[in-house]
Amino acid sequence: MTTALADHRATQPAVRPAQRPAAPRTAATVVTGIGVAAPNGLGTETWWQAVLAGESGIRPLTRFDATRYPVRIAGEVPGFVDEDHLPSRLLPQTDRVTRLSLAAAKEALDDWGQDPATLPDYSAGVVTASSAGGFEFGQRELQALWSKGGQHVSAYQSFAWFYAVNTGQISIRHGLRGASGVVVAEQAGGLDALAQARRHIRKGSRLMITGGVDSALCPWGWAAHLAGGALSPTTDPARAYLPFDTAANGHVVGEGGALFVLESAHAAQARDARVYGALAGYAATFDGPGTPRLADAARLALADAGKRPDEIDVVFADAAGERGADRAEADALAALFGPAGVPVTAPKTMTGRLLAGGACLDVAAALLSLRDQVIPPTVGTRRPADDCPVDLVTTPRHGMRLRNALVLARGRGGFNSAAVLSQGPGPR
Repeated sequence: MTTALADHRATQPAVRPAQRPAAPRTAATVVTGIGVAAPNGLGTETWWQAVLAGESGIRPLTRFDATRYPVRIAGEVPGFVDEDHLPSRLLPQTDRVTRLSLAAAKEALDDWGQDPATLPDYSAGVVTASSAGGFEFGQRELQALWSKGGQHVSAYQSFAWFYAVNTGQISIRHGLRGASGVVVAEQAGGLDALAQARRHIRKGSRLMITGGVDSALCPWGWAAHLAGGALSPTTDPARAYLPFDTAANGHVVGEGGALFVLESAHAAQARDARVYGALAGYAATFDGPGTPRLADAARLALADAGKRPDEIDVVFADAAGERGADRAEADALAALFGPAGVPVTAPKTMTGRLLAGGACLDVAAALLSLRDQVIPPTVGTRRPADDCPVDLVTTPRHGMRLRNALVLARGRGGFNSAAVLSQGPGPR
């Protein structure tokens, strides 16, 4: 799947920066439901209030004993009691990540406010992004295999570890038997999943659940995170993840993400629905040897949305937290927006990087920023680096007219994605 996605990205045409793209002729795809599970808040409004207050969810690990590891902090979703969100029959067959996904999907559907059973058969589906699958479940079954024998391995291991398990469990629980799928492209995958869901809406699907949630906070998952070599060794949770800062030395990993209900603008208008905003534009590229293409992804997304750079009011940055990657992102933004720049924020400094869930949480933040006309802060960064000249928002910024937001995401291995979110009509 990742190879096919990479081939698709590499062949996309370039768009001249000065060219005003033609407005899309396709009916808009809008977001009418949001569900969030994040390290600084479970539930959309709880999380959003924490974000605006600058409250971080990065803290010492509690999901396993990390005392023997060189990195011992992460973003864990607090207050999640499995039995409060899932029927008992699902507990033996689900990993932590699937339980978080099911909770976020239910919140999104409740927010949507309709019963999926009233839709025509096969008209609603699910597309999610995943990076790790059910790592914790897989670790537990491997331990059972080697310590007790194969007869002690759960039959649910055949699917509970798999990347597509969140899509499958959501579709089964809510009877969503339409077009479905999963995208694997690390953090960039979250935006790719939304774009694939938008594609299904344009082809005639009535409703799509989409987004990404990830969790791999277990010893097996932690070994993989450490092997990547990009985690910050800083022990102070407030100083460990500092994108665009002179002291940036890596990122903090977290769990969680966001899921959304997507439908056509026509369907939303027909039932007088509340619309958070439109997925107005999207594009993806793949880096070549020594050729970063994040700026190309952003240009193509603006072209898809029919927007000029001066119509973007805020950027939600990928914010790698590594000096070279931060510099490359700042260069991409400068190439797109010129010396005047545009406000840039990275609320993921309060959650850590959430793999496939990270960009989706940024999409949720972008939509709520457009709704409430406020830019959320980047916390921690105190000394922006001279070679990263971005207009970094470090306290909530009010008093601006926010119409369009650009969300950027990069996945390990060269994946780049960008999405443009445009303001909806707001609550009824």
